[in-house]
Amino acid sequence: MSNKNMKIAEKIRIFWEKYDNKVVLFVGILLVAIVSYEIGFMEGHKIEQKSLVIEKAPALELPSAKDENSSVLGAQSSEELKDVTNSTDNKDCVFVGSKNSNKYHTLDSPWAKRIKPENRVCFKSKEEAQAKGYIASSSVK
Repeated sequence: MSNKNMKIAEKIRIFWEKYDNKVVLFVGILLVAIVSYEIGFMEGHKIEQKSLVIEKAPALELPSAKDENSSVLGAQSSEELKDVTNSTDNKDCVFVGSKNSNKYHTLDSPWAKRIKPENRVCFKSKEEAQAKGYIASSSVK
């Protein structure tokens, strides 16, 4: 061998004598990591997940305002219901309720803001709301 090759071989021998334990440990950890990854990858392909299916619940049918026997609160006739729904046209509405509930709220209440316009019932006073069979919600003071 040439002098240059002998110097390289001597450097490799010195490096190996100095770091042989660390090199073997590093290679062993690397092999364990690669084998673990491959096993996990193969197991992942074996597991077949079912698709997530989201179903919409059927809509609930509410009593019709046209039906003479139906009522919002159980005690109102269809004529009284017409009177209540006509009160939503008033601009001086202080309290609101829903056709589908028996509670009335202040206008700034988060619950009042959630009432659909077609279901909104307007009241000028607490007494008017109570006369129509509504009760105060927690937002009414």
